[in-house]
Amino acid sequence: MEEYTTHIKAKTGWFDIDLKELVHYKDLIWLFFKRNYSTRYKQTILGPLWLIFNPLITVTLYALVFGNLAGLSTSGVPQFVFYLCSNALWTFFATSLTQTSSTFTANAAIMGKVYFPRLVMPISSVLTGMLDLGIQLAMLVVAIVYYSLNGYNFGLGYSLLLVPVLIFQTGLLGLGCGIIIAALTTKYRDLVILVGFGVQLWMYATPVVYTADIIPKKYMSVYMINAMSPVIECFRSVLLGIQTDAWRYWGISWIVTLIVLALGIVLFSKIEKTFMDTV
Repeated sequence: MEEYTTHIKAKTGWFDIDLKELVHYKDLIWLFFKRNYSTRYKQTILGPLWLIFNPLITVTLYALVFGNLAGLSTSGVPQFVFYLCSNALWTFFATSLTQTSSTFTANAAIMGKVYFPRLVMPISSVLTGMLDLGIQLAMLVVAIVYYSLNGYNFGLGYSLLLVPVLIFQTGLLGLGCGIIIAALTTKYRDLVILVGFGVQLWMYATPVVYTADIIPKKYMSVYMINAMSPVIECFRSVLLGIQTDAWRYWGISWIVTLIVLALGIVLFSKIEKTFMDTV
């Protein structure tokens, strides 16, 4: 029999994050992940099939509105593949951000009854978003194989090894932005209302339904401060073979991502000590 000794003490610092403790609670992360997944499709007609139908409907609308009606270029890539690739990564980011942003308010009842590392919940939200991403990437692989068999060359190479890195960065950025909002919504509840609207505006400020080529060169540096812009462009470049200058800005996007994540963790660490008094 193994014996464990737990020391419970007050946390007063700005950066009281115990990574070893998070690893120790990995089973709880998995339980929250399963809870998020099961409650999302509880009492629905199609259930998990929405994981397939939702991106299909979204991508079809993108192709109809932005591809055909607006005539936005997809750099010669088949429209369905182009929008499916962009939507997969953006949906992962948006899901991670929105679900993480409601961590405190949605789980206040649980947090007020039992102790566990509060960062467990945001991490489980990001993992839930990865499920959607995995389904869409599988659909993307099927589409790429189909068009390849019909003569289209995507120019795939060793750069595919960067796909996990880009996904990891997207998860970190979504986690960082989400926990910043989660920390602020404990006091300012109206921020929750603005999250959905803000994410939509952010999407149009990111090359999801268009390529960054339409941005004037003189504004490109400012445009790429948006950390998701280089990531989306590089993601398409790796998977679809689209040439892009966004690789020059990828390092800057990593700096922005790490700053946002560090700021989010600091705020989260500070607010979690008193949020039960205001939530």
